[in-house]
Amino acid sequence: MATVKIVTDSNSGITQTEAKELGISVIPMPFLINGEDYLEDINLTQKEFYKHLEGEANVSTSQPAVATVTDLWDSLLAEGDDVEIVHIPMSSGLSESCHTAMGLAKNYGGRVHVVDNQRISVTQKASVLDALKLASEGKTAQQIADYLIKTKFDSSIYIALDTLKYLKKGGRLTPAAALVGSILRIKPVLQIQGEKLDAFKKVHSLAQAKQVMVEAIRNDLRTRFADYVAKGEMQIFIAHTNFYQEAETFRKELTAIFPNMPVTHVDPLSLSVSCHIGPGSLAVAVARCY
Repeated sequence: MATVKIVTDSNSGITQTEAKELGISVIPMPFLINGEDYLEDINLTQKEFYKHLEGEANVSTSQPAVATVTDLWDSLLAEGDDVEIVHIPMSSGLSESCHTAMGLAKNYGGRVHVVDNQRISVTQKASVLDALKLASEGKTAQQIADYLIKTKFDSSIYIALDTLKYLKKGGRLTPAAALVGSILRIKPVLQIQGEKLDAFKKVHSLAQAKQVMVEAIRNDLRTRFADYVAKGEMQIFIAHTNFYQEAETFRKELTAIFPNMPVTHVDPLSLSVSCHIGPGSLAVAVARCY
């Protein structure tokens, strides 16, 4: 029986400490801040990241260096001829790192399976946890990859932004639209349905945003995911950008609203997403879990 090693990246929200506890490997995502290189959770903490971001630093994201990926794969595969790898990167719709990893895997004779299941943050973490459960049951890397691809669209994320400032800064919003939005105190709710970050609804307060997100999740559970709800396969997750206390409050509210649905964890959103939406954002997600 093959030994399956699970690899992901820090866009999953899994820290290096948590990775050691789980027995997996997490590749830190690189950032360029005012011309200096940083690696998430290595020499760049959440606190330091937001200090740079709110201090008007020039922050940009990148993908892991090829050597970072291949050196990790090589070290894991060197542990034995029976070792296989399931590599779960962030969605290909949000980064080229997935396509890069897929190209690199072609040189490993079928021992590395890169899964583009188009998730990020808490839903990507859910995929990692699914992979671990499947591996513990003796499933092969190919079987695990097949399951994650089969279930890749069985998730939703809704994100309420506090400000339009960072969308404007990242070129995802015109200055005029950002100005009008700021004057009208618009707080957009965005969605991630697999491949990309899209607009969902415009509101004027956090309370309205939370109501919109709850209704969106409720609708998903009643329609797209109804069969999985009946089987007890859906879970709810909370994520945030430097907004922990409000995220904890939202967790308690959701637990009361959906008493039969597990609200399993509250995590910081991926810094790769955070740099485009800024601090003070609150997100809720649902995902089918094994």
